Amino acid sequence: MAPAAPRFERASALRDKSYWSAFAIGAAVMAGVDEIVFHQLLNWHHFYDRSTSEIGLLSDGVLHAAELVALVAGFFLLADARRRNAFSPVAAWAGFFTGAGLFQLWDGVIDHKVLGVHQIRYGVEILPYDLAWNAFALALLALGVALTVAAGRRPSR
Repeated sequence: MAPAAPRFERASALRDKSYWSAFAIGAAVMAGVDEIVFHQLLNWHHFYDRSTSEIGLLSDGVLHAAELVALVAGFFLLADARRRNAFSPVAAWAGFFTGAGLFQLWDGVIDHKVLGVHQIRYGVEILPYDLAWNAFALALLALGVALTVAAGRRPSR
């Protein structure tokens, strides 16, 4: 008797603990890159620029604290998945890039345009910055979605 063919499940990556733990890590890493590079090193904006600079710094601190909580929680969940022998590298990378891309896209569309809490830069033509910001977000998100589809096609355990 021939061995049974591997069973494939649809969208199994979305049910995978590796996916969601890495999703939190990806969103946290992208928030950290934004916070460190654009808020602190380049000093282009604060998370909330519609008030005083003190409030802007406070909002950056709140964003930084939230990203650290998401980062630590994501790594604890990932370590738990490994401990339970339920870690899936493909699902984890899918979650990481999807989380990073969604954070970036949320920031570029919702924070920058819908809510208007800040812009990437001030005093310059903003369109090239918006296009670059959102194109990078879409590239990360496309990679995450492609890996999610690939992870969903892997044989079930």
